[in-house]
Amino acid sequence: MELNLAVPSPLQYFSSLVQSDAHFPLLEAAVSLAQDEYPDLDVEQVLGDVDQLLARVKRRLPVDSPDLQRLRALNQFFFRDLGFGGNINDYYDPDNSYLNAVLRTRRGIPITLAVLWLELALGLGLNARGVAFPGHFMVKVNLPKGQVVIDPFSGQSLSREELVERLEPFRQRSGLVDEFDVPMGLYLQSAPPREIIGRMLRNLQEIHRTQEDWPRLIAVLDRLIVLLPDAWTEYRDRGLAWAVQGDVAHAVADLEMYLAHAEDALDMDVIAERLAQLRQGKH
Repeated sequence: MELNLAVPSPLQYFSSLVQSDAHFPLLEAAVSLAQDEYPDLDVEQVLGDVDQLLARVKRRLPVDSPDLQRLRALNQFFFRDLGFGGNINDYYDPDNSYLNAVLRTRRGIPITLAVLWLELALGLGLNARGVAFPGHFMVKVNLPKGQVVIDPFSGQSLSREELVERLEPFRQRSGLVDEFDVPMGLYLQSAPPREIIGRMLRNLQEIHRTQEDWPRLIAVLDRLIVLLPDAWTEYRDRGLAWAVQGDVAHAVADLEMYLAHAEDALDMDVIAERLAQLRQGKH
């Protein structure tokens, strides 16, 4: 019997990680996103580097430390001693979305800083979760005397008043004012790992689309479709990117998939027309 020892492609590896919500390795999946940009990346090495950070912060704490002491020690270690923080100078650098680069530079965007911080917090036994706050990813920790919400970009703990203030621009844009007011608790719900990875990929998607970097955009959309098979708009976006690349067969297949499933979408006619053009050989 022949053994198939072929190394899985980055996309196949990613697919194996995100199959199950019950066993979803958030950190490993997040690290693996960088394999498209860094083909020689050693994911296990990056995971080992994070394990070493956890071992370092654990050594600072007695085994029976209360949660608040653990939280303070973690924030001191992560934000002050190691100097992790937001990349204010180049916020839209794709490297801010790649954890191997964030570990090297100690600069990132809220969601990548949050993923690293969460891994350490959970390793310390804290009841910590990510929060898909509008426009800015947060983390929260449940303590015996209440909940702490932290901005991973700065390490700042946010009061309720500060959260309301940060929410105001989103509420104004969305028309969520007065009688349509939504309780703050709804904005602070825990984000499941699949949603966190999806948000990381959509950040990259927006960067590559803005830069009209179609090959990188297609690679990100490949991952989004593996992660969220029913995200039909990603098929549309990938189809349009394939069309720009001149790959008519892939473009037609993706746009057909979109039209077959995206019922009542506002752009159905536009996409149908683009599909007809592609079938007629008009790129």
